[in-house]
Amino acid sequence: MLKAILLYLSRQKGIQDFMMNFGVTRRVVDRFVSGEQLEDGLNAVKKVNSEGAIATLDHLGEEVTEPDEAVAAADVYLDALDQINFNHVDTNVSVKPTQLGLKIDKKLCEKNFTKIIERAKEYDNFVRMDMEDSDCTQDTLDVFKSLRKKYDNVGIVIQTYLYRSEKDLDEILELEGRIRLCKGAYKEPKEVAFPKIQQVDENFVKLMQKMLLSGIYHGIATHDEKIIEITKEFAQKNNIPKDSFEFQLLYGIRTELQHRLVKEGYNVRIYIPFGREWYPYFTRRLAERPANLFFFLKNFFRA
Repeated sequence: MLKAILLYLSRQKGIQDFMMNFGVTRRVVDRFVSGEQLEDGLNAVKKVNSEGAIATLDHLGEEVTEPDEAVAAADVYLDALDQINFNHVDTNVSVKPTQLGLKIDKKLCEKNFTKIIERAKEYDNFVRMDMEDSDCTQDTLDVFKSLRKKYDNVGIVIQTYLYRSEKDLDEILELEGRIRLCKGAYKEPKEVAFPKIQQVDENFVKLMQKMLLSGIYHGIATHDEKIIEITKEFAQKNNIPKDSFEFQLLYGIRTELQHRLVKEGYNVRIYIPFGREWYPYFTRRLAERPANLFFFLKNFFRA
């Protein structure tokens, strides 16, 4: 129930405006968001690189309603790729399709992605298409499949809480697409998503095994230590080298787990968000783990 409430609040504009201007919230957000400027994101990348991890940069923002906003969002990523190359840091970029105009026009979204992917290709870099709520799933996959036919430096995300995910994953593997596998962080109706966390976890393990056996470099995105251990055991049992996949973790969450995985010799990528539009992302992080919510409340009442 609490998770459902937080996910509902993540889409409420009035509450968003209040929270974004409330100083206590902003101080707590600093744990999960690297800052509001690209420079903040790059500094966070430098730090995780120094600790043995790689990164992916995400400029926060979603569901734009005007074509000019979508073009402006793409321009931020073009600048980010230029600065990544200039600073010689080890990170790619993750981009939400609705930030590039998916809900305005799929062709606009694909055009904006094309600019980013081509710039990344100039620098031998990579672009990950994020996955949003289930209303966007098919359109996102349509754009990805079109782009994947032309570019090999674009990947996508599959969320294991959706019933459709195994079929989608099989189709992406046929295209030799690179996948980030995660559980999913949006409020979904029972008609499209598994209602029980155990079912989501079981589907995660099933899809993870398919991915690792594919011979394609994929990302296993979870902080669930049980699933991480299952992944390690499966890879070892099937003689899958540690450097043939990566674990992906969120910035500011379970840093001790990040360090342990790096020490064990696994590739670890940290998802580092930056930007002013942090409220939806922040609220979804609170919904995912009770520990995050308790951290927020503890700091809230200290103020």
